[in-house]
Amino acid sequence: MVAIKTQPAAAVKQWYWRTKTECLILNFMSYKIGKTAELAGVNKETIRYYEKRKLISPPARRRSGYREFSRLHIDEIKFIKRAQELGFTLSEIKELLQLKVDEDTDCKEVRSRAEEKRKAVSRKIENLVEIKKALETLIKRCKSDRSTNECAILKTLNGEYEDEQRDT
Repeated sequence: MVAIKTQPAAAVKQWYWRTKTECLILNFMSYKIGKTAELAGVNKETIRYYEKRKLISPPARRRSGYREFSRLHIDEIKFIKRAQELGFTLSEIKELLQLKVDEDTDCKEVRSRAEEKRKAVSRKIENLVEIKKALETLIKRCKSDRSTNECAILKTLNGEYEDEQRDT
């Protein structure tokens, strides 16, 4: 994994301030957590979790203590969900979000992350193909008219079938 350039705290605070300012200028609408969840296609617990993991920018708070989410938050959540659909973990998504706001980052760094993910997915596919072959072999060995005591699948999972194969 490629290391992320860490941003100074001032840059992060500036990003949050800029985000809140953009919310006020670009998004006159604000939403409570339930409506935000509905519009983003997630549940409230997911939003709370993303907020706890600092994956979304901190929402403003009303005097009553309720969070005030904006269209920006909905877009951030949808970004996270799309990245998850591509197989990125929340940690990797956090890195992508940091790259997104880092003015010194270029597309090459983001592309590198996507290439790493593609390689990982390819390895998983190769492993799944091997698992499929092993299951097909087990299924062929299984004589379904036998008792579970004689089941080749259960014997193999128990390590017995391999022992019998070595003994013969």
